[in-house]
Amino acid sequence: MSDLTPLAAEPTCLFCRIVAGTIPATLVASTPEAIAFRDIAPQAPVHVLIVPRAHLPSLDAAEDPALLGAVLALARQVAREQGIAEGGYRCVINTGDDGGQTVGHLHLHLLGGRAHGWPPG
Repeated sequence: MSDLTPLAAEPTCLFCRIVAGTIPATLVASTPEAIAFRDIAPQAPVHVLIVPRAHLPSLDAAEDPALLGAVLALARQVAREQGIAEGGYRCVINTGDDGGQTVGHLHLHLLGGRAHGWPPG
């Protein structure tokens, strides 16, 4: 019998694979709890995704207030670093099919660099 523990299979979740480094992304910032990277189909001059390192299928599945706070704090940090904090920015978390969520991993869209209308969609 081997003493070696088999390695876990590569994650199938797109964002888990980005967190693991098996899919490239343009990293903007990172913390022990979350990473921030540029969206590949930007909807504003600045469009960054903030993703917790831990896999959570959606905001509805998130139960750790500290983790949610860490995601928001990283969004604020990135907004300041990207120069959009003073003019304003939008944070969007799509949840579930009706909410427009297309990747089953909690993520926050940080959008800025232009004016945003209301209602959003």
